[in-house]
Amino acid sequence: MNDFGEFALLVALATALYGCVSYVMAVRGNRVDLYLSADKTPLIVWACVAIASAALWRAFLTDDFSLQYVWAYSNREMGTFYKIASFWGGQKGSLLFWTLLLTTYMSVAYLQNRKKNVALMPAAMTVMLVIVVFFLFLLNFSTNPFERIPLPPEDGRGLNPLLQNYWMVIHPPTLYLGYVGFTVPFAFAIAALITKNLDDGWIRLTRKWTLMAWFFLCMGNLFGAAWAYVELGWGGYWAWDPVENAAFMPLLVATAYLHSVMIQEKKDMMKVWNMSLILLTFVMTIFGTFITRSGLIQSVHTFDEATLGYYFLGFLGVVIAICTGLILKRLPLLKSKNELDSFLSRESSFLFNNLLLLGIGFATFWGTIFPIISEAVRGVKITVGPPFYNQVNVPIGLALLALIGIGPLIAWRRATLSNLKKNFLKPLAAALLFGAALFAFVPLGGRADILAYVAFVLCVFVMGCIVSEFYKGAAARMDLHEESGLGALGALTWRNKRRYGGYVVHVGVVLIFAGIAGSQAYGTHDQKHLKKGESLQIRDYTVTYERLLAMEETSVKSRVIAQVGVYKNGRRIWTGQPEKEFYKGQNQPVSEVDVLSSWREDVYLILADFTEDEAATLKVYINPMVSWIWTGGWIIAFGTVVCMWPDRLEERRRVMRQKKQEAAFSPAQE
Repeated sequence: MNDFGEFALLVALATALYGCVSYVMAVRGNRVDLYLSADKTPLIVWACVAIASAALWRAFLTDDFSLQYVWAYSNREMGTFYKIASFWGGQKGSLLFWTLLLTTYMSVAYLQNRKKNVALMPAAMTVMLVIVVFFLFLLNFSTNPFERIPLPPEDGRGLNPLLQNYWMVIHPPTLYLGYVGFTVPFAFAIAALITKNLDDGWIRLTRKWTLMAWFFLCMGNLFGAAWAYVELGWGGYWAWDPVENAAFMPLLVATAYLHSVMIQEKKDMMKVWNMSLILLTFVMTIFGTFITRSGLIQSVHTFDEATLGYYFLGFLGVVIAICTGLILKRLPLLKSKNELDSFLSRESSFLFNNLLLLGIGFATFWGTIFPIISEAVRGVKITVGPPFYNQVNVPIGLALLALIGIGPLIAWRRATLSNLKKNFLKPLAAALLFGAALFAFVPLGGRADILAYVAFVLCVFVMGCIVSEFYKGAAARMDLHEESGLGALGALTWRNKRRYGGYVVHVGVVLIFAGIAGSQAYGTHDQKHLKKGESLQIRDYTVTYERLLAMEETSVKSRVIAQVGVYKNGRRIWTGQPEKEFYKGQNQPVSEVDVLSSWREDVYLILADFTEDEAATLKVYINPMVSWIWTGGWIIAFGTVVCMWPDRLEERRRVMRQKKQEAAFSPAQE
């Protein structure tokens, strides 16, 4: 099976190369025979990659340590759950998993569009096959997951203990689904540039692909934050780590694209801008992969075998050069038919939204690459820490939060004074009243308190704007159709999925902003060495260390657990059990935290150390409103599903447009 999997990767590479050449020759020479010959290559490539993936999964599940990759990331004691996840635990397997997702996306796009969008399909398939060729080249000649060990050992080294967590099992696949998903809109954008089909057809064609990729990338970032929160044992969920930044930057650019593309669909404006944004999104996904695999930046997230930096850097340079050249060549065809009519308009607010998102993206990009630049110029690697990102990005983020409320409610073309009063008077009044009440009860100390105060006031303002939109729409339906309030609200959302699903997404974003503001400004922590029965007082909690529990050793690890009683107002509310895990062959123990979560705050316990006399050093964090972040993520997921849900009316309009195009095309052919 290992030989079969390795051979399947070679066949996949040969087939993908043949498909690239055949598609190009068919289009350039108007060769129908070559087009038909190339037509099934996406499916054949996918089948070969799927066979290779199945062979590698089989090797993990059967403990086949004749493969170097299986030996490095698995052992006999690991459960099936983690053996399956070990597939993407290292560099070789993760690249194969990436290629599997890429060929799956390519095949689905091929099956969806081969009879609907004949003008764009050959170029789009060629672009995707070229990208597949790059990854298959790496798998065959640089990072072969089927590399053998001449004398197979009895057992493997095992998966990194930090990765043996349920969040880490779902975080990488979700993130990859987002990363790889942007290949489809990128390919169709390049195809539109090549074929000069630069109306909004390619945008409508890829809108749900872009939404799906954005959704997975957003969830991947949140799942990664959840993993860092419960596994790394430092009390936080985001550290502005270079690899975290690498996943965050394409999300920012894609969010900008999803907003600005509405202006092109409504007003036929910003064509160059939108084309640049979707191409930049794909570039940032490749940059993120480069950061992870280059070895230039140290991170807990990077792979141990970082040997592919130059390959990805070269590929990145080629992609940027081609994208820039195509946009410059097609500039005359990308001119907008309309211009901004007013500073106070929805178009302007969306443009400002884009600028702020890209501002955060650029600051994050600069902070990420600065260590590389400083080492190249001065010979000293200067690391940029969280204070830089917080200093720059937090004020920009607050301005962006305000625009989340303003943008969807302001009028297209030109907003009048009456329009502004009608839409914003009540939300603004609610925000000001809340701000006054909050000011009376919460003291404002340093910069963090002030920024959190502003964030909370803006959150109330944005929520007021969103609620007023739902209320006005539902009230109008109740008057027209004599529906109940709940029925009108459901029908309103169902008949305007894209608009009101977007509002639901904004509700989730508001909760995330509130959760970040509360946890960063009002969190506290303390650490103390305690003997049995001694306590630590933090806020209104009493944390009492009770005893150590030494768990039975296995052939893989041993565990030491601290039993901790947590009291509030004299009443025991929880028994926490933070622990240390000692894996065989690992120098550093792994901390397993224990968390009591509530809507108000989390009690976060870490067993920092222990001694032979059974004393323990406990670190306790009180993190307010962290649950708001996770709740906001699930609301974003729900809103995205609403936006993506099939719309029969939209489908009928698409079919009518297609019939008109075919009717216009037929006489010309005849």
